[in-house]
Amino acid sequence: MRATKILMDEHRVIERVLEALETAAHALDRGDAVRPGFFLEAADFISSFADGCHHHKEEGVLFEALAALGMPTEAGPIGVMLAEHEEGRSYTRAMREAAERLEGGDAAARSDVVRNAQGYVALLRQHIAKEDNVLFPMAEQLIPRGGHERMLLDFERVERERSGEGVHERYHALAERLATEVGA
Repeated sequence: MRATKILMDEHRVIERVLEALETAAHALDRGDAVRPGFFLEAADFISSFADGCHHHKEEGVLFEALAALGMPTEAGPIGVMLAEHEEGRSYTRAMREAAERLEGGDAAARSDVVRNAQGYVALLRQHIAKEDNVLFPMAEQLIPRGGHERMLLDFERVERERSGEGVHERYHALAERLATEVGA
C-alpha cells in the first residue's frame, strides 16, 4: 500500500467529522440546542486523530521524506501545509475553550464556538483538497521505489507513540457517533 493512500483514507474520516461539525455549528448558530460536549468531543477527535495522529504522520514522516528528496520545507507546498496545521490547532484550541465556557453557562460563548468551528471546517476542507490534489501527487512522483514501505513502518511508529493501540477504531467510531448525533 502507498503511504499517500493511507493519508487520503484518513482524510475521508476527517471529512466525516468536518461535515458533522459544520452541521452542528449551523444548528447552534440558528439557536437550536446542541450540547457543548459535541464540540468538545469534536475537538478531541481533531486534537487526537486529525492532528495527533494524521498530521504527525505528514509532518514527521512524509514531509521529512520529501525534504530529504529536495522539496523545500519553508516555502512551497510543505511550508503552506505546516502553516495550515498550526492555524487548525489555533481554531481547535479556541473552539474547545469556547465550548467549555458554553458548557459552563456562558451563552455569549455560542458565537465563538460557531466562528471557530466554521473556521476550522473551511480551513481543513481546502487544506485536504490541496494535499489530495497537489502535494500527494507530487509525493508520488518523488518517492523512490521502496520509499512507501519505509514510510508505512514509520506511520505505524507514529501511531504507537502518539495515539496508542486501536487509534483508528476508536476515532472512526467517534466520527460516526458525531455524524449520527447531528444527522450529518
